[in-house]
Amino acid sequence: MFEAVEGMLAEHAELESRLALPETHADARLARTLNRRYAELNAVIATWREWQRYGEDADVARELADDDPSFADEVDTLLAQREDAAERLRRLLVPRDPADDKDVLLEVKSGEGGEESALFAGDLLRMYTRYAERRGWKTEILDATESDLGGYKSVTVAVKSTGSAGTSGPGQTPYALLKFEGGVHRVQRVPVTESQGRIHTSAAGVLVMPEAEQVDVDINENDLRIDVFRSSGPGGQSVNTTDSAVRITHLPTGIVVSCQNEKSQLQNKDQAMRILRARLLQAAQEAADAEASDARRSQVRTVDRSERIRTYNFPENRISDHRTGYKAYNLDHVLDGDLQPVLDSCVDADMAARLAALED
Repeated sequence: MFEAVEGMLAEHAELESRLALPETHADARLARTLNRRYAELNAVIATWREWQRYGEDADVARELADDDPSFADEVDTLLAQREDAAERLRRLLVPRDPADDKDVLLEVKSGEGGEESALFAGDLLRMYTRYAERRGWKTEILDATESDLGGYKSVTVAVKSTGSAGTSGPGQTPYALLKFEGGVHRVQRVPVTESQGRIHTSAAGVLVMPEAEQVDVDINENDLRIDVFRSSGPGGQSVNTTDSAVRITHLPTGIVVSCQNEKSQLQNKDQAMRILRARLLQAAQEAADAEASDARRSQVRTVDRSERIRTYNFPENRISDHRTGYKAYNLDHVLDGDLQPVLDSCVDADMAARLAALED
């Protein structure tokens, strides 16, 4: 497996040369792409050299131990350190999802359960925004349709990394972590509308999309049908008296996006285009995944959006992730943004599946 590093050495040297050229930095996007790949290779090569060094030091210590048995413990220590470096290297060599560097658009929609489901969708939105605050990320609601009791029939929020230390490194960006939230989330609790105190089960759906830059998706203006209409709030009451809400239909795919949160038509169009780009990028990725190998499909199956992924049981204060087997009795803390242990279980399960696929 580690033979792949040999080829990376030449790529690393070539990138180092290209990054030293002024013309590279004249193209900001190219420079950013090359720097990102250079950083990835740096981590791999440094770990590989560490693994080699522990092996060489262990060989020397083993020779010394032949004459002085006190070096035997040193051999064991160096071999353990070498195995630790090998495990870190294996993880670094697993192919990364190219979208992991991107920010995220999260769509939360109410499902079965009527008003209770809409209230739960609001709870999920709060959980994600609180989690983003803990990580130092910025959130922005792009579009929302509220329910009569203050929940959400549908809400789209953008989650953006600020680039702060510790919040945007490899595997720490919004999409790399939040992509595991896509799916059906089930809640068990006594609804506010229940007068008999009976526990009900309802659900909300979450769709996670990497936010696409304009260069990621080529959209032909002739492929768009843009309609404007008046925004409306709960109960259909008019929010304003101008046609500021925007609905965009992408004719080739049939994807429809609408936004009505902003007061101006131009702002709503910009927001709708952001969502449309993300949906088109997501559709392209799913099409590519469908054509990929069985190993690749097994890796993305862990975030299948059609599956019920998690249960939030309020009477027991329990949260259970059905993909990883994770279970904890701190639901109140999770809903307040303490989501990292749940996501860590998903990251670990995904990494295990990717490593298994490489070894097959």
